[in-house]
Amino acid sequence: MYTHRKSALAGAVVLAIAATALTGCERGASAGAGAGAPGPPRAGCPTVLAKARAAVRRAQKIHTTWDGPTTGPTAVSGKRIVFVAQTMTNPGVAGAAQGVREAAKAIGWNVRVIDGQGTPAGLQAAFSQALALRPSGIVIGGFDPRLTSQQVARARAEHVPLIGWHAVDAPGPSKDPELFSNITTHVQDVARISADWVIAHSRGHAGVVVFTDASIPFARHKSELIKKGLAACSGVRLLAEENIPISDTSSRTPQEVSSLLSRFRDGWTHSAAINDVYFADAAPALRAARKKGGGAPFNIGAGDGDPSAFQRINSRQFQSATLPEPFSQQGWQILDEFNRAFSGTPASGYVTPVHLSTAANSRGVTTWDPPGYRAAYRKIWGR
Repeated sequence: MYTHRKSALAGAVVLAIAATALTGCERGASAGAGAGAPGPPRAGCPTVLAKARAAVRRAQKIHTTWDGPTTGPTAVSGKRIVFVAQTMTNPGVAGAAQGVREAAKAIGWNVRVIDGQGTPAGLQAAFSQALALRPSGIVIGGFDPRLTSQQVARARAEHVPLIGWHAVDAPGPSKDPELFSNITTHVQDVARISADWVIAHSRGHAGVVVFTDASIPFARHKSELIKKGLAACSGVRLLAEENIPISDTSSRTPQEVSSLLSRFRDGWTHSAAINDVYFADAAPALRAARKKGGGAPFNIGAGDGDPSAFQRINSRQFQSATLPEPFSQQGWQILDEFNRAFSGTPASGYVTPVHLSTAANSRGVTTWDPPGYRAAYRKIWGR
């Protein structure tokens, strides 16, 4: 009788665990391949691995010539641009704003940056302030235009052209919201290379944690694409998906990382995050657990490539790779797109190719700055 009851209890526990693994997770909780130590090794994926290695090699190449626009309208004079920033504490936003400032000096325009402080109310106030300045054009710098829908509608009514930087999912012109152009890389390419790097680096055998911010549709979409890419390799196991809002990374990430280390131990070999900032905040917990900076878990940031990310990569301190945005080059492109808008010509349609930076190819720099664009844009503008 005791044996039978013990067996029945054990069966109930197994069923309960299975049910828990199949249910959704609360905001901020882990999702994915269940809790506890990872199961037995899964088969590799030789065909997928070969393709991933080839894609990673291509993404790591440093091109020596400019592949962007070489023709366009000459510079229109006397324009005033306002860059409404999501928050200037975001290194990516700040980098793009600095690129716009640098390009403005070259083309001879005036630029004003207004910090939205990272809140809906702050962004609405900043956008309203921008409109009150009666500018020639406004940059939506790193935030969803739907947060400022009234101000966007007013800009449209006043015929003020809008250009986004990471404002919507896709690069190029946008109809809803109406943007002359949106400057960003293809999220599909960024996610694909992130997954390819994990597959190639692990030789097709990895236990992976994905860090995301499900409150941002763009970020959530990116992490879904990363998971899809990882799933292409049968030897790669998704251990967990950690949903931590970017605004909470400093307070939440160390605790979550400690929990992950306790659950998965050495089975956690790689991580991919929608932004490098997660690894800045993961480092203290990894260090406290006596993990080596150049060892597992090996981490790749699928976005930004701010100076601190390059510093971690170059010093091999808890980050192995990043897919950086060329902030300065994108700032110059923003002004070139405005010049096309003012001249009545279409957007250039140029999209920056995805680049993968590691300690092997970064050459000690702290930003990704492709060659040739400054001279190319100056020639176009006649400056």
